[in-house]
Amino acid sequence: ALLWGAILLACSCGPGPPRVGAAPLLAATYVLDDANGLGREFDGIGAVSGGGATSRLLVNYPEPYRSEILDYLFKPNFGASLHILKVEIGGDAQSTDGTEPSHMHYENDENYFRGYEWWLMKEAKKRNPKIKLIGLPWAFPGWIGKGENWPYDYPDITAYYIVSWILGAKQYHDLDIDYIGIWNERAFSSKYIKLLRYTLDKHGLEQVRIIASDRLWEPISFVMMIDSELHGVVDVIGAHYPGTKTVQNAILTGKKLWSSEDYSTFNNDVGAGCWARILNQNYVNGNMTATIAWNLVASYYEELPFGRCALMTAQEPWSGHYKVESPIWITAHTTQFTQPGWSYLQVDGHLEGGGSFVALTDGLGNLTIIIETMSHNHSKCIRPPLPNFNVVPQRATFYLRGSFYVVQTLQVWHSRLDFESGNSSLFQQLHPIRVWRGRFSLDLDVDEVYTLTTLKTGWKCGYPEPPPPQPFPSIYSDDFNIRNPPFSEAPNFADQTGVFEYFVNASDPGDHVFTLRQVVVQRPITWVSDADQTISVIGNFKWVNMTVTCDIYIEKPRDGGVFIAGRVDNGGIYVRDSKGVFFWVFADGTYRVTSDLAGKEILMKGLAGVRDNAWHTLTLNIQGNSASGLLNGYPLWENVTISKPGNGWAALGTRSFEFAQFDNFHIE
Repeated sequence: ALLWGAILLACSCGPGPPRVGAAPLLAATYVLDDANGLGREFDGIGAVSGGGATSRLLVNYPEPYRSEILDYLFKPNFGASLHILKVEIGGDAQSTDGTEPSHMHYENDENYFRGYEWWLMKEAKKRNPKIKLIGLPWAFPGWIGKGENWPYDYPDITAYYIVSWILGAKQYHDLDIDYIGIWNERAFSSKYIKLLRYTLDKHGLEQVRIIASDRLWEPISFVMMIDSELHGVVDVIGAHYPGTKTVQNAILTGKKLWSSEDYSTFNNDVGAGCWARILNQNYVNGNMTATIAWNLVASYYEELPFGRCALMTAQEPWSGHYKVESPIWITAHTTQFTQPGWSYLQVDGHLEGGGSFVALTDGLGNLTIIIETMSHNHSKCIRPPLPNFNVVPQRATFYLRGSFYVVQTLQVWHSRLDFESGNSSLFQQLHPIRVWRGRFSLDLDVDEVYTLTTLKTGWKCGYPEPPPPQPFPSIYSDDFNIRNPPFSEAPNFADQTGVFEYFVNASDPGDHVFTLRQVVVQRPITWVSDADQTISVIGNFKWVNMTVTCDIYIEKPRDGGVFIAGRVDNGGIYVRDSKGVFFWVFADGTYRVTSDLAGKEILMKGLAGVRDNAWHTLTLNIQGNSASGLLNGYPLWENVTISKPGNGWAALGTRSFEFAQFDNFHIE
């Protein structure tokens, strides 16, 4: 850092001596001036929890590690210092890495304590009272569509359902929702959006703004241009993965333009390069004034889809291990030195040698400049494809004009992503730069980020190293005996279709008062292809040999059924294709062993004598290429040959969307 400071000081008053044996740097000048007004208002940088179940494992981290993770994400001038938190409005359906529970499983049901998004929003607000909150549904409970897989046939019901979530946030958690979305990456209905605005206003929620349509720039922009009433009720046009580009119709609406979901890239240094590039270029190329990362924190089993596509990683509550990945510090370059309500300066923003810069002001004399020089191969996001471009070392000279002419020094924060040695330098404070008569110069290398700012509030925090990583415990039990659980779901179970909740079985006088119950009894309005069965996975994906034991209670007479399973190889958006070893028992007294969740590949079947509304104990033992099953401690089937998969999670679930209970889960 001292060496960098010396270089910066040497070049702060103009071009320094040429580097020995080096070709002269490409040099260019850039003017920052507020005399002719400012650019668009800045709305902030944020991240998504949900879409889905991405924060699942965070909730059962032990302290102090859970609070440390939250500090790195939300605490101002600490780590990522996020301005915006966007959460999924749970819809009881698979929404990428799991299902999130709805506040209304059924028409006559309201519960504003399910899931973990309420808790997460409160933790974010506790750290940053100014953080903006957004709610967006990916899916809806089935009753809203009255049997159809579509939320717009009864738009008044859908609007009531969404508004009830906003009202519940306030009534039960004192949370003010700032923005509400329509239906993530699916069709929008103009009629519904207008009705949603009407319903919001009717309930005194005039301050809640509407974002549409969380998909592409079109057709929403075009429809807003020809429908003045729709134009009047949509406050923000939100596009997903816009590749830093917008379209003319979106600009012509005069509305705020956001990249309302972006990034979604593995959180190594290339992910950091992607994030650095789009944070600047979404405004430089596309006039977007907010960028929101999917997702906030990778707190889901890494073998689920898009493992570690998050700003940081916290997927081991059993060990307490977490990792502050480089995208956290790239975020800090913008978030620690700007706030929503600041304004961009009117600049072109493209650097002559490749890369980009943005400049923002609070209108009170403060100035923040963020520069990125990310190379093509080191800044590829997961989508869309990135056209080729070149970045070269360069000298940038900035002229400060207008009210900024009086600035004499700028604080300097610097990151360099090192793809040769892997020894990246992240968010380091260098010596301040001296501005001489409104002018300073900076030598920029490739794959760097600089923040130059009048603010002296930046800080790179640090907690002691968390515990080292450990695999999921090889012996694990849960009897679900918890009278007042802090969360509605049992730790470490990751629901992939259906919702499994703690349940108090008041009618049971014996050993099964406190159980885990599957509660979704109608297929939801889905976002992807949920399975026709319900399933929750748990454990270590690398497990090969295992014994799974669980007490089960079928509630549905005649055609009800439940299973326990091992070596389950799929989840998330691919849950329908899950293979493994599935041991089923049914209310009609039969059993099956299948190699798939769909129940089509039958390995063994027969009579078990199980009945509904009675407790039974199932045991599944998988060793090498062989599996066997016990019912109530006695062998029911054995020596079934297993070819593949060779490893996977343990799981439990039901034959259909039906009530069923589980107790005394044990795995070795």
